[in-house]
Amino acid sequence: MAQAGLSVTGKRGDAGDASEAAEAIEAVIGENSILVGWSAQRLGLFDRYNVNLLAVSRKSNRGNLKQRPGSIALRTGDVIVLQGSRAAMPEILRELGCLPLAERPILLGSVRRGIVPVMVLLLAMGATATGTVPVAIAFFAAAVAMVVLGVIPLREVYGAIDGPILVMLAALIPVSDSLRSSGATDVIAGWLGQVGATLPGYGALGLILVVAMAITPFLNNAATVLVMAPIAAGFATTLGYRPEAFLMAVAIGAGCDFLTPIGHQCNTLVMGPGGYRFSDYPRLGLPLSVLVIVVAIPTLMLVWPLR
Repeated sequence: MAQAGLSVTGKRGDAGDASEAAEAIEAVIGENSILVGWSAQRLGLFDRYNVNLLAVSRKSNRGNLKQRPGSIALRTGDVIVLQGSRAAMPEILRELGCLPLAERPILLGSVRRGIVPVMVLLLAMGATATGTVPVAIAFFAAAVAMVVLGVIPLREVYGAIDGPILVMLAALIPVSDSLRSSGATDVIAGWLGQVGATLPGYGALGLILVVAMAITPFLNNAATVLVMAPIAAGFATTLGYRPEAFLMAVAIGAGCDFLTPIGHQCNTLVMGPGGYRFSDYPRLGLPLSVLVIVVAIPTLMLVWPLR
């Protein structure tokens, strides 16, 4: 639509709701959906539910669907794009028996200036790489520039802010600082140091990596870094090693939770739509975690020597 200069107009353009902009959402047709075996035209989808069927995707060996979307007889497992009122869409999806996919922006007819965000990102990266501006300031300024230049609407910015995560990080920053200032990190690092003293350098590095992997399912990847970073630094100092590799081990371990659906929001998002169970995660996640450990330890020691 953007490339051809087209736009949705008329009654179907706003899905019948003049007070609110229409929203397009992707959904999967469930087994018990009333859409199964019907086309949008035969069902009178727009007249009955005030939504437009914009696209249909089907896993098939025969290539792409050739009919108009409204005339396609829908099946279980089809992925459809519906357009309608944002407020009414959740109830409509429940009534239709469809499962919404993880929300992502589907911008119909909205031409975004693709070169602008790329240039802003390059400027921010260049400023941090040359040391002109600190990382936090550079990328905060880049985020503000995205809004000022109209690349991202302000409504989307507010919608992307994750309040609980911000509150949790704000609460854990003083906890992390108190662990350091009270000497608790030194005590924990000393306990780990007693174990690490019997291990070679790669074993000590692997210990920190495994501990970070074990903690992140119960906290959060960012929270794990806040808590584990000072412990890892003290651990490395106790053993007479440089801290860089151990801090990077914390970062890698905190970001590699493949064992549970609760350690990272991406794991949680795919659990419902994918029909996964809790036990499915360690079956694939454990071999993947072992692979990360095997690859990460020698790579860290190569890039950041321990001594």
